[in-house]
Amino acid sequence: MSSAEHRWLFWHRRDLRLADNLGLAAVASLTPAVTGVFVLDPAELHHPSMAPARRWFLFESLRELQQRWREAGSRLLLLQGDPLQLLPRLAVRLRATAVAWNRDVEPLVRQRDQKLAQALQSQGLRVAADWDQLLVPPEQLRTGGGDPYRVYGPYWRSWARYPKAAPVAAPTGLQDASAAGLEALAGSDPPLPLVDEVPRERWDGATICPCWPGESAAVEQLRQFSAQALERYQEGRNLPGEEGTSFLSAALRAGTLSPRTAWASSLEVLEQCRSDEQRQSVTVWQQELAWREFYQQALFHFPELADGPYRVQWRHFPWEDQPERLQAWQQGLTGVPIVDAAMRQLVQSGFMHNRCRMIVASFLVKDLICDWRHGEAFFMAHEVDGDLAANNGGWQWSASSGMDPKPLRIFNPFTQAGKFDPEASYIRRWLPELAHVNSNDLISGDIGALERRGYPEPIVNHKQQQARFKALYAALPKPGR
Repeated sequence: MSSAEHRWLFWHRRDLRLADNLGLAAVASLTPAVTGVFVLDPAELHHPSMAPARRWFLFESLRELQQRWREAGSRLLLLQGDPLQLLPRLAVRLRATAVAWNRDVEPLVRQRDQKLAQALQSQGLRVAADWDQLLVPPEQLRTGGGDPYRVYGPYWRSWARYPKAAPVAAPTGLQDASAAGLEALAGSDPPLPLVDEVPRERWDGATICPCWPGESAAVEQLRQFSAQALERYQEGRNLPGEEGTSFLSAALRAGTLSPRTAWASSLEVLEQCRSDEQRQSVTVWQQELAWREFYQQALFHFPELADGPYRVQWRHFPWEDQPERLQAWQQGLTGVPIVDAAMRQLVQSGFMHNRCRMIVASFLVKDLICDWRHGEAFFMAHEVDGDLAANNGGWQWSASSGMDPKPLRIFNPFTQAGKFDPEASYIRRWLPELAHVNSNDLISGDIGALERRGYPEPIVNHKQQQARFKALYAALPKPGR
């Protein structure tokens, strides 16, 4: 039997690249006869949690991925429907002997993958699935007592010591399916729902989104960040008015960039650093990569995080959930300039600076006393980089309901604005109706009636709401967890 008859299918999900794709590289080392496949699942693409920004990023990345497959000698097939139903049928039609993919931490995805593996194996097909989206697989790190990590600090120290694999090259010299095999796809009964062209998402924020779709763009964005901002990252990452961050969160989420490539780039910059301050900046960015993996391993080991608070007492918190307050927060009309600027950035560009994510999350939960899950859902419905593990982890950190040794943390939005947007450049960019107001007033929110020009007064008093939240928190039961 020739190698072409030992065809494998490689199912792309959160790994929209050929370079340093561990699952694909493993398959290509066994046989050049590999066909890529991506399934456009309407249940996922049209779910309320799927942001138009994320659909846009996905479709644009798939367009490049198809071209990369052609250049490698094979092709990426697109199907529309339920992967559970379609992948076994596709394997039969192409006479594939095996199906491979990279693993995920999300609970529902893991359940689906298990069902699919069983269905394929029942047809006599081989299944291969391993980790790619993490530098350190979630099963590898445990506390001294053998438990999963619940606190970031010890996790980081253990994670930092764990050996990291080097990136692997993209496969070349792949073999496409035979003409007869491809004809069998078109003539199947019932016909397979093949998609000839990647759909297009017409999203208004595409021209201002700072996250660039596609494998080549992600590599270029990493190169620019490493050359221009990484050595100053420790300070720059907190200044939303400057371009001091990598903007690679969407690329890492969709897998247009591998975490190993990001890590390798950080090591190269580290070798070139000329001062302790520069070296510390690189380490801080490496710690951000570890934060991403901390939340991923947390969701893997504690899938219940996806459904509610980690700390049981928060299940009984008396959220006030006033609809008009939540709506004002969503629309960027709270009367607190730094909060409103950040929310407008999210809605318009699909992205929000991480410092601002913490500010607006604290404001929603601890000033407006709205359930953090409303914020979690709103973020997922708008973020280009929306990721269940990171989004849930960040919101539970801000709400004090998650895995955090400091259970109560309240941000003062005015203090935060003064410290991290001292010239109010970020506020002015996203609140153009206030561009004429002086910086001190933009930071403090103390804007005169004539200067407001329709911009609202603050909908709550921060000091009063902080005291109210603390009283509600103090009344919660105090279990050991």
